[in-house]
Amino acid sequence: MRKLERDEMLKIEGGSTLSSTLISALTRAGNTIMDIGRSLGSAIRRIYEGSSCPLE
Repeated sequence: MRKLERDEMLKIEGGSTLSSTLISALTRAGNTIMDIGRSLGSAIRRIYEGSSCPLE
């Protein structure tokens, strides 16, 4: 295996593609954030309306 010269290294391209794994991970992260928001909103609404179960 030979060493690359500086000019050859500058000509190398690649590495910045949008893969399906990345899209899937971003979608899952978005869904998780939405679920957390829904849960938090429901909890706030139940407390505000007084319809939460009493803690004993």
